[in-house]
Amino acid sequence: MNAASLKRKEIHGAIREAALREFAATGLAGTSTQQLAKAAGITKAQLHYYITSKEDLYREVLEGIIAQWRDIFFVEGEQDDPAEVITGYVRRKLKLCLDQPEGSRLFVQELLRGAPEMEDHWAGLRASVDDASGVIRRWIDEGRMKPVDPVLFMMNIWAVTQHYADYQLQSRRVLDVPDEGALDFERIANEAVQLFLMRAGLA
Repeated sequence: MNAASLKRKEIHGAIREAALREFAATGLAGTSTQQLAKAAGITKAQLHYYITSKEDLYREVLEGIIAQWRDIFFVEGEQDDPAEVITGYVRRKLKLCLDQPEGSRLFVQELLRGAPEMEDHWAGLRASVDDASGVIRRWIDEGRMKPVDPVLFMMNIWAVTQHYADYQLQSRRVLDVPDEGALDFERIANEAVQLFLMRAGLA
């Protein structure tokens, strides 16, 4: 890759990162291209050289978030151990939410406006949830965990883990963590994991 290509890749990466922060904070309608350019450290003219439209950039960023979530989604472990799988998923989801809270917030912004950009993604999400539900139902049928509603079980994992992104300010105030400080991943993860393992009868 030559110097010009590297520079373009660097600028496009800066644009994506800026777009994630701005869209997460103010949504699609509330974010201007001038804001995006300033946040990316480039001129508005340069921004329009790299993107076709604000809307296309928004869709690109949203699709990146969905791809990240799909990559860490509920999967069976090598030993097919329910406790191992649940623990791994809770920790992965929580870590992503703590490390990149803007992703969860942008997703919430999309839902609040009626999720028009999600139409092409619901079927894939539903298929992933159905696959995971099948795994949980098998574990229940085999007597390896307590009966739960598989779909609600997963949705509750999302709710707990994403709380620390969507309500990060509240979490900081209640836990007495300064704005520049990091939330204690291990403390939060251990509590969340125990919550779901107890519900599954695996604690």
